[in-house]
Amino acid sequence: MAVKLTDLGILIYVVMALYLAAALAFARRKKTAVLIVLGLGLLVALAAVGFRYLSIADESLYRLFVDAPTPDKFAERVAELRERFYNDYQAMFCTGIIVYAALGLGLAAAWLVKRERLAGTVLFIAGFGVAVAGFVLWWVEVKHAPFQNMFEVFLCLGMLMWPISLFCRRLLNVSGDAADAVLGAIILFPAGFLFKAARQDLPPALDSFLFIPHVAAYMLSYVILAKAVVPAAFLGLFRDRPEGDPAALAYEESANRLARLGFPLLTLGLVLGMWWGKRAWGDYWNWDPKELWSFISWLVYLAYFHFRYMFGLRFKRANCGFLVAGLVAIVLTLLWVNLARIFSGGMHSYAS
Repeated sequence: MAVKLTDLGILIYVVMALYLAAALAFARRKKTAVLIVLGLGLLVALAAVGFRYLSIADESLYRLFVDAPTPDKFAERVAELRERFYNDYQAMFCTGIIVYAALGLGLAAAWLVKRERLAGTVLFIAGFGVAVAGFVLWWVEVKHAPFQNMFEVFLCLGMLMWPISLFCRRLLNVSGDAADAVLGAIILFPAGFLFKAARQDLPPALDSFLFIPHVAAYMLSYVILAKAVVPAAFLGLFRDRPEGDPAALAYEESANRLARLGFPLLTLGLVLGMWWGKRAWGDYWNWDPKELWSFISWLVYLAYFHFRYMFGLRFKRANCGFLVAGLVAIVLTLLWVNLARIFSGGMHSYAS
C-alpha cells in the first residue's frame, strides 16, 4: 500500500470521505452508525501504530520472520520490509484521516441542513462531482479513455456509484443509499492505496472503437451486480425486508431486479469482447484466462436465473447465494486473473 500525494490522489481521498459522510447522514440508526465509524477509525489508528512500530523496530525482531543466507541479504531484506511497513503506516494514517473527516462531515452536514436525507444526498452528489473531476483530469493526463489498467478501472467504478444508485432508486424502486455510498468508498480504496497511477500508452490491441463500449458495459454491470449483493447479504444475515418502510421491496426482489439489470450489460460486454477478439486476433474465442473467467461469471448468473425460474421464492437464500457467488467470480476475473503471475502471458495481461 502507498499514499498518493498528488492532485488526483487527494481527489480520490476527498471522494472517499464524502461517500462515507453521505452514508453516515443516510443511516437511520445514527448512534449505531457513529459508533461503527468510531470503531473503524480506532482499528485503523491501531493498525497505523503497529505498522509504524514495525517500520522502526530493531533488527532482532526481523530475525523471527526473515531467513537470509548472508548478512548482506538479511540487511537488504530488512530494508525492504521497513519500507513496506512504512508505506502501510502512511496508508493507514491517511485512511484514519478519511474516516474521521467523514465522521465530521456527516455530522456537520446533518446538523446544518437539519434534514438527514437531504444532507446525505448533497454529500453523495458532491463526492460524485469530485470523482468526475478526478476522472476527467486523468483522462486529459493520459490522452485516452482511462480504462486500461486496474487503477483506472477502480477510479471509474467508484465514479459510477452515485448515478447507478440514483437510477436504481428512481426506475427500479431499489433503495439503499447508505450502502451504495459505503460501497463506493470501498471500491475507491484500491485506486487510492493499492494500484499505481502510472501513465501508460494505449497498446495497439486496445486502439479500437470497441474499447470504450466493451469496458464500459462490463464496469456498469460490475457495479450493479455488486450492489445486488447488498440486499442478498441482508436477506442471508438478517431479515426479509427493510424495517420501517412498508412500501420497500423485499431484499430478494431488490436483488433480482438489480441482477436483471446487470446481466444484460454483462452479456453485452462479453459479446463486444468476442467481436473485438475477432477483429484484433482473428477469432471470436481464444481460450484466454480472462475470457474463460468472464464466461464463468456469466454462467453463474445464468444459473441464478435458471434456478429462480425453476423454484421461484421457495429457496430465497439459495437465490441470493448465486448472486454472492457471481460477485466472487467477478472479483476473481477482475483481480486474480489480471494480477496472478500464472496468467501473465495472457492476451489481456496489459490490464494488470
